[in-house]
Amino acid sequence: MLEPRWSLIWLSSVRVRYLSGSIGFSYRDCRKSGTILRSVVACNYTRSADKEENLSRLRQHVENHLIDRIGWLRAAVLGANDGIISTASLIVGVAAAATTQNEVLIAGVAGLVAGAMSMAAGEYVSVSSQSDTEQADLARERKELSENSEFELDELAEIYVKRGVDQALARQVARQLTAKDALAAHARDELGISEITTARPVQAALTSAVMFSVGAAMPLFTVVVSPAGTLVPIVSSASLGFLALLGAIGARAGGANVLRATARVTFWGAAALAVTAGIGKLFGAVV
Repeated sequence: MLEPRWSLIWLSSVRVRYLSGSIGFSYRDCRKSGTILRSVVACNYTRSADKEENLSRLRQHVENHLIDRIGWLRAAVLGANDGIISTASLIVGVAAAATTQNEVLIAGVAGLVAGAMSMAAGEYVSVSSQSDTEQADLARERKELSENSEFELDELAEIYVKRGVDQALARQVARQLTAKDALAAHARDELGISEITTARPVQAALTSAVMFSVGAAMPLFTVVVSPAGTLVPIVSSASLGFLALLGAIGARAGGANVLRATARVTFWGAAALAVTAGIGKLFGAVV
């Protein structure tokens, strides 16, 4: 039996010769062609079944990459970390100045509200600036695509060549991606803008504000349940414990080294608490 690709060539050749009148079909030829056709059909059916099986496997294989969390995780960790450190440092500094427990609590609540609003405003402004820059670059790229599409195609192909793709294949890939969505292809491969890294100002602002409030509430709760004379050591140790827990949770969510992340956030939290307590004790006034 002939191989499928040679079968197709043989059939095409026989058909051309038959139509030109150079040969006629015999019973043997008909039987032979029938066998070949059955082989071709069987081969195509097998390939189609293999393709369906591969697609089915791909649909069942779902990947959850940690990089997908980077937008909200960064804002969440920053907000909670800042809430614990800034509020605890404020409380420790005020308590070290020998003020009453009520004054310490009022200062802590004021720090929570001001800090949450500051985090929300700061995140919104900074991430909006990133978004504005992205939109400006996309507008520029859109203009270049409309004015000089051939040069942009060459530029895209060259990017793939630098990544190790063969010149001819890179050109073919660039053409196909350009035909589907030229701006998306250039945004992703030339500018480095993707759906994962796209700036989301509102998400960043809300996440930071909420997580700052959650973080700040922890040392405030410690003030409420602690005796007046032991506020500084209890708030300091509890806040360091909260920071260590936050570091571990953030590292776990981001797939990072838990011990390293916990040690890093605890060290800098302890440094902030020590400096603020020292200033409060030195000047004897609310810091």
